[in-house]
Amino acid sequence: MSEVVPPQTHVGHVHLKVSDLERSVVFYSDVLGFSVKQRYGERAAFLAAGDYHHHIGLNTWESAGGMPPPRGATGLYHTAFVFPDRASLGAAIKRVIQAGVPIDGAADHGVSEAVYLRDPDGNGVELYRDRPKEEWPHDTTGCLDMTNLPLDVEALIAEAN
Repeated sequence: MSEVVPPQTHVGHVHLKVSDLERSVVFYSDVLGFSVKQRYGERAAFLAAGDYHHHIGLNTWESAGGMPPPRGATGLYHTAFVFPDRASLGAAIKRVIQAGVPIDGAADHGVSEAVYLRDPDGNGVELYRDRPKEEWPHDTTGCLDMTNLPLDVEALIAEAN
């Protein structure tokens, strides 16, 4: 049996290769709402929520002007950003729609409510909020029973107002 990871372990940040740094900075800051914390010249930037050093790294070191990987290729499926509540998630989705970014899908997973989209380089992005753990659905044997039901995105956005 492999070593068990401590339950306090979490994903600290994602670092993405992008084709156009400024376009990506605008998306992650102006559309999604993260703050630029540091830039490394014109080739890299680091963004975060709050006072953390960075949740998102963006660079063009190997990818300036590059193309997204073709469909069917391996790689990152999506990066998921968890919001603290429905109102803040609704506000983020409202900014996405106002920016003209298409939404790929939305789902109620029982444990969470999620909206899916793509960044300017085609990287998948999930914006979601977790339900309180005591509300998570379980089957008759006590196992987690996640769902993939439709999500009322308009109701979520209405909570942002």
